[in-house]
Amino acid sequence: ERGIEPMAPDLKSVFDLPEYWELFKDPEDPTKGRFINSIPGWLCTAINSQKLKTYGLDEYYTDFLAGSDAALSGSMVAACEKGEPWLGYYWSPTWVLGKLDMTPLEEPPFDQAEYDAATYGCAFCPTQVNIIVNASLLDSTPDIVEFLRNYETTAAQNNKVLAYMQANEASTDEAAIWFLQEYESLWTKWVPSDVADKVKAALP
Repeated sequence: ERGIEPMAPDLKSVFDLPEYWELFKDPEDPTKGRFINSIPGWLCTAINSQKLKTYGLDEYYTDFLAGSDAALSGSMVAACEKGEPWLGYYWSPTWVLGKLDMTPLEEPPFDQAEYDAATYGCAFCPTQVNIIVNASLLDSTPDIVEFLRNYETTAAQNNKVLAYMQANEASTDEAAIWFLQEYESLWTKWVPSDVADKVKAALP
């Protein structure tokens, strides 16, 4: 906590943005706010550009393209460190969203018809992550298969792990140990109690 009061506590939705363009004023075009879009050439960048038009926000905001992922995340970190407002696109899970306390703006739920029409006036399609194993493992290592069936993490938890890795220049092994230490109440539900006891005993 740095004692910074929220600048727009009532900004909840993309439909609220016309009222707040001055808060995100574009230094190169002070008649509009600045929306910091993703990387040129990425599909999500084109989708975001169309979203601005579909939501009628192109009248209020410039569509500013970040030159790289480093520039995009760097703009977010710099704004937060200075206590300045930031409006743009980013994805999860990523270290920067584990490091910073950002607020996603609400959109209408994902609608395939919007995507089929290429108007994109809705949230992005939720990404489904599947855990897939060779069928032979069902018989040869049923305990591992059961563990994988039980395994479940959230984007927020993964953000935190990635932020730990970035802040500490940690390896994946070091991050795994940190995860086991930080989220004991989570992972101990994935394995039998005797296995959990052995893992806890082996942790530094």
